[in-house]
Amino acid sequence: MTDRKDELAVNLAKVEERIAAACMATGRKREEVTLIVVTKTYPASDVRILSDLGVRDVAENRDQDAAPKAAECSDLPLAWHFVGQLQTNKVRSVVGYADVVQSVDRSKLVTALSREAVRAGREVGCLIQVALDAGASGRGERGGVAPGGIMELADLVAGSEGLRLDGLMTVAPLTGEYAGRELAAFERMMDLSTDLRRTHPAANMVSAGMSADLEQAVAAGATHVRVGTAVLGVRPRLG
Repeated sequence: MTDRKDELAVNLAKVEERIAAACMATGRKREEVTLIVVTKTYPASDVRILSDLGVRDVAENRDQDAAPKAAECSDLPLAWHFVGQLQTNKVRSVVGYADVVQSVDRSKLVTALSREAVRAGREVGCLIQVALDAGASGRGERGGVAPGGIMELADLVAGSEGLRLDGLMTVAPLTGEYAGRELAAFERMMDLSTDLRRTHPAANMVSAGMSADLEQAVAAGATHVRVGTAVLGVRPRLG
């Protein structure tokens, strides 16, 4: 366990240095950017180590992995973010532990989240997932709603009992006009955030950037970056 803690401490320090350097390069304060460590596929023991090292925000993208892990780590001072595509039949479970759902992209999901949040007596933060690669269907390859659909969903979240509209989330698209142009994609997100805050001033969270492109996200103005492999390493695929 000591070896693993040393490994994670070194990796975490490197990521912290990258974030700090990116903030300095663009004249931002380090405290303006929150690091969320994506712990998917990694065990609860790693989450405990990360907590010991000062991490306060962790993310998961599959409920079947997240639910038992969150339960095992319920004594830790952590905020849990759900970042994967969420099916409505998993909402009850996710609302049980997630402080923020970052992948809200359709009205049916908002309705389900509200119902379960009220039932559980919780307030759940919501980010509208934006698909900058959305085609004619209005949805992206990895979920998300087209920019034109943000306001309708945001208004629905803001008016739903048990939910709190926190802002926007995106993943740098692999196709479309922003493919390979991460900085431009994240700058577009900041413009969309500005538009959203005209109607919903408190929805000022912008979650963008991962291990490979966190510098571009920080440069654009993201408030949160989601980093997995740069902290935890590359886990061999099972099977």
